[in-house]
Amino acid sequence: MNAARSRTRLALVGSVAAGSVLLLSGTAFAHVTVQPEGAAAKGGYAVVDFKVPNERDNAKTVKVEVNLPTDHPLASVMPQPVPGWNVEVSKSKLDKPLTVHGKQINEAVTKVTWSGGTIEAGQFQKFPLSIGSLPSDTDQLVFKALQTYDNNEVVRWIQEPQQGAAEPANPAPTLKLTAAVAGHGGAAPAADKDAAAATPEASSSSDTDTTARVLGAVGIAVGVAGVAFGVFAGRRRSA
Repeated sequence: MNAARSRTRLALVGSVAAGSVLLLSGTAFAHVTVQPEGAAAKGGYAVVDFKVPNERDNAKTVKVEVNLPTDHPLASVMPQPVPGWNVEVSKSKLDKPLTVHGKQINEAVTKVTWSGGTIEAGQFQKFPLSIGSLPSDTDQLVFKALQTYDNNEVVRWIQEPQQGAAEPANPAPTLKLTAAVAGHGGAAPAADKDAAAATPEASSSSDTDTTARVLGAVGIAVGVAGVAFGVFAGRRRSA
């Protein structure tokens, strides 16, 4: 009887440990995000990726809509082709025209939509955009996004994060901006744009991988500790 109870206890502890690993890993990649985070310089240009995970086990993501901020419009927005996906760039007239390099701009991109492709369960897709010049009078840009599944479910990633508050259930992708790069005068040359975009992206990817490894290690450690405790408790009861 004691042996049977010990086996049952070990199975239960193992299940909890496995669940802990999945839970910890899932929370790191659960939301639609924009990368790099905290590496885009004010006044410059950047290539950003909208990372879209498929969160449903029984449905595929078939459309992604990203709304660009209208309070800080961007004069230049260019999508990079994503194999298997169609992209539509929508522009709107600005209430207050922008002046870029001495030229007045009366309209700007306000939404980019990707459709025609699919993101399968357990997978994610990145949608790159080249944007600029980034505003110098704010510390972040909020991009509200809509994710549509093939069962017609629409997840609205539109809740703006508030400083000091807990993360909302459906946070909007938010790009943190750093201090302007000295010597660029608010607009980076083309060669510098590519270099500036490539370095933050690699850094963000490295940070994400490191976070995943740490969370995975913590989950495994919790599982090992739980199994060890179950074995020890079982032996004590058997004795």
